[in-house]
Amino acid sequence: MRLGMTRVMAGTNGKTDDALDLEHELPASDERDVPAAEIQPPVAAADELGKLQAERNALFDRLARLQAEFDNFRKRQQKENQDFRDYALTNVIRDLLPVLDSLDRALQTQPEGEEFRKGVELIDRQFHDALSKLGVEPIESKGQAFDPNLHQAIQTVESAEVEENHVVDELQRGYKIKDRLLRPAMVTVSKRG
Repeated sequence: MRLGMTRVMAGTNGKTDDALDLEHELPASDERDVPAAEIQPPVAAADELGKLQAERNALFDRLARLQAEFDNFRKRQQKENQDFRDYALTNVIRDLLPVLDSLDRALQTQPEGEEFRKGVELIDRQFHDALSKLGVEPIESKGQAFDPNLHQAIQTVESAEVEENHVVDELQRGYKIKDRLLRPAMVTVSKRG
């Protein structure tokens, strides 16, 4: 049986009212025929896209943190290697310092032969030059203000000639290697009486 009905559609998309023949319309789809997995409402797709973007952002953040952590590790390792190179000789130099002290004391005595003194001075100068090339420098103490970071006070003496809390005499020279204290200077410190 043929129905002679026509449906009038309101103008949509800027079109005028058109009459449609119901016979030529496609039948409504039966949603029961389509598997549920294939139906994705736009909201579900947007949620999944949001989740994937969040996961991607988390992975990028993790990557950036790992790169920063590796860069910090590399810098720390370079600093440790440089420190090792700079201060590896510390124990060897510490063992050599008593020899240098003996040479310094020999120079303070008054030997009979001038040739002996010149020979010891030459050895002393060579030894100081060799240590200087390794970054070892003596700490100047005599006349300086007492600094517990650089000096070890062995005794105190009353002195009107030297300001209070200043080094009067150096009993054993102190040394630094680069910017680190190798051995403090043993000194006599002035005090007011």
